[in-house]
Amino acid sequence: LYDESKKTLLDQCMELASHYENLLSPNIPGSDIWNINHSNGSPVRVDADTLSLLENALLYAQLSEGLTDPTIGALSMLWNFGSDNEEIIPDKEQIEEAVSHVDYQSVLINGSLVTLTDPGAQIDLGFIAKGFIGDKMKEFLLSQNVSSALLNLGGNGVAVGSKPDGSPFQIGIRDPFKGNGTPALVLDLSDKSVVSSGNYERFFIKDGKRYHHILSPKTGYPAEGGLVQTTIISSSSTDADALSTLCYILGYEKAVSVLENFPDVQAVFVTEDGNIQYVNFN
Repeated sequence: LYDESKKTLLDQCMELASHYENLLSPNIPGSDIWNINHSNGSPVRVDADTLSLLENALLYAQLSEGLTDPTIGALSMLWNFGSDNEEIIPDKEQIEEAVSHVDYQSVLINGSLVTLTDPGAQIDLGFIAKGFIGDKMKEFLLSQNVSSALLNLGGNGVAVGSKPDGSPFQIGIRDPFKGNGTPALVLDLSDKSVVSSGNYERFFIKDGKRYHHILSPKTGYPAEGGLVQTTIISSSSTDADALSTLCYILGYEKAVSVLENFPDVQAVFVTEDGNIQYVNFN
């Protein structure tokens, strides 16, 4: 935050992050998502924010015909990226079983009640939740009359306004082929969000092959669409988060086709051969 008198608002932003993690994490007993996943097909009453995000996630599932799917939890838990035991490739039979339970149509919403009709399905909002939290933080800061701030949620950047002098923030986009801190390009950002997804943050290499955390709900394995990084710029951090994952899974040509439905969204794609492709930049 650039206004010294408002710096304490950052603590409240962190409190918001904790609040939403306690609502949305599938790993915290008693969270809305944990309760749904452990309901054995019974309806669960959830918070209005959980409902809003889940409805948004289902819209992206419909748009992508299930390539981004909030019921991917059984599959993502199987791969277990981020744990000490992550360098284990699940058995083919285990993957096939998990994929059989990935179906966004098993999520039924009736008012504030959510029912997971397949007890073997598990909700995981990892492809969209961080963007949602970024939007909520920005909304809070604007309500406190903050006019200039930059939030970095790790792969998700949110600009509130511009720099105090009116110039845009400059956001470096990591070069996926080099070490930390090396930018492939720099983007000017004012009052928008930028989200990157790639195969270089959470991954392991086994027998010469890279296995990363962006999973295809269709195959059950890490997505291979010919891209190593996708970056989305949007006024909505929620949209940017979901689209960065979806575009990575789709690959360049199909991603460009999907983005025709989002004329106000810009994208930068880095292909496996190192080319940088820009979409909707005029």
